[in-house]
Amino acid sequence: MHDVIDIKAEEERPQAAVAGAPAIPADEMARITHDVVKALKTVYDPEIPVDIYELGLIYKVDLSDERLLTVEMTLTAPGCPVAGEMPGWVEGALRGIEGIEDVKVDMTFDPPWTPARMSDEAKLELGYL
Repeated sequence: MHDVIDIKAEEERPQAAVAGAPAIPADEMARITHDVVKALKTVYDPEIPVDIYELGLIYKVDLSDERLLTVEMTLTAPGCPVAGEMPGWVEGALRGIEGIEDVKVDMTFDPPWTPARMSDEAKLELGYL
């Protein structure tokens, strides 16, 4: 069983969407979700002054019953100079969150990232609004 952390809905709904009976109590899932978002907001694309969470580079976050946190993410472009380093930065930011035993970061370029994935905060910071 997996608990999918709905990182985009943290403020509207403080717990993850859960399929079946939750293995992780709702209050702990809410705290983990908050901590995951907070950690993701510490990682920046070095060429863009906005964190990867607000850029929309995080596609999916999944927490298994075994407390393996799997992150599916992308980059702004496949040829990004930090493509080899960014997954390690994300993994490092997430390690040590209480309630998470291990972290795995998967890189994908399907679907490709577009500026439409950015939050309004990121769009404002980068002059898109």
